[in-house]
Amino acid sequence: MILTKIIEKKKEEVDAAKKRVSLNELKEKTKSVYASGVFKRAISRKGRVNLIAEVKKSSPSKGIIRPDFDPLQIAWSYQAGGASAISVLTDERFFDGRQEYIKLIKDRVNIPILRKDFIVDEYQVYESAAIGADAILLIARILTQDELSRFQEIAKNLGMDVLVETHNEEELDKAVKSHASIIGINNRDLSTFNVDFNNTERLVRLIPENKLIVAESGIETYGHVMFLKSLRVNAVLVGETLMRAHNIADKIRELMGE
Repeated sequence: MILTKIIEKKKEEVDAAKKRVSLNELKEKTKSVYASGVFKRAISRKGRVNLIAEVKKSSPSKGIIRPDFDPLQIAWSYQAGGASAISVLTDERFFDGRQEYIKLIKDRVNIPILRKDFIVDEYQVYESAAIGADAILLIARILTQDELSRFQEIAKNLGMDVLVETHNEEELDKAVKSHASIIGINNRDLSTFNVDFNNTERLVRLIPENKLIVAESGIETYGHVMFLKSLRVNAVLVGETLMRAHNIADKIRELMGE
């Protein structure tokens, strides 16, 4: 199963990173970080569906998605098109991502950045703050209840927001119990990488009213966005649809009806 391979590789990468820079050294680098909440504010604007636009070169299921991949140019297009935030894939082995993309983009755009990766160790939470992420993604499926709660607390203390991703009822229950304030519903099953757009409709009714809701994967048209708005979704995370567009800013306006 691809998810198992990704997690095994990620743990190896974290162990190697700890040998280069210890956890204590990393903590020292994050001491000057202060609370901001800028990501949460950006995706919670009322009366609209807010867009989290993803910088993603490839994926295990699709291969290379954008051959002419220029992360900074893509980020500029996202900002110009009216995206509320940018999601940056930092996994190297399976998604051709780089941690360096976050700093590169953060120095040159004015909208918040979500680090999207497979976070399995608190080390990566501190690492995310050190490289300048405004928020991180935590995947409920790959974390224990204790890890999910503890990693969120660390992130909060470092000034980062947290998007907790779920795919089924069990994972959603875990997210709610962890007191997550931003809950994502991924229409993609990480076991098979198959997408079921109806997954959001099925799960959204189980989320408490005081949570921000982000729909992820399979969002391709303005009709999809309007349907999700009717379900009280606050934001959508879109990658492949934008990455395949010739003119990204125009595609954003078409997708979001602007």
